[in-house]
Amino acid sequence: QVQLVESGGGLVQAGGSLRLSCAASGRIFSINVMGWYRQAPGKQRELVAAMTTGGSTNYADSVKGRFTIARDNAKNTVYLQMNSLKPEDTAVYYCNYNVYDGSRVNVYWGQGTQVTVSS
Repeated sequence: QVQLVESGGGLVQAGGSLRLSCAASGRIFSINVMGWYRQAPGKQRELVAAMTTGGSTNYADSVKGRFTIARDNAKNTVYLQMNSLKPEDTAVYYCNYNVYDGSRVNVYWGQGTQVTVSS
């Protein structure tokens, strides 16, 4: 089993910055993909950013140029640096890991952290 612990959410004014972190522990052979999703009230969960082991990244169009995903493989940790935040970025943010445990790939989710951007 793998546990993901998120931190870094909060309340910030428009134009401000926040940095989210997500650390994994447990039975981990390798982590193929680390990513961040978000879900706003009344909306579906959507991909914000993701990064593969090789460093390839994928960003939602709405956050390109403002958000940066980074990972520390030694610490099994993924970060999301969020700059120039907008009220429409308000959501619960979830980290997502695709973890290979030596026999198969499993998908894990963090508990979610609230990000609120005031106008």
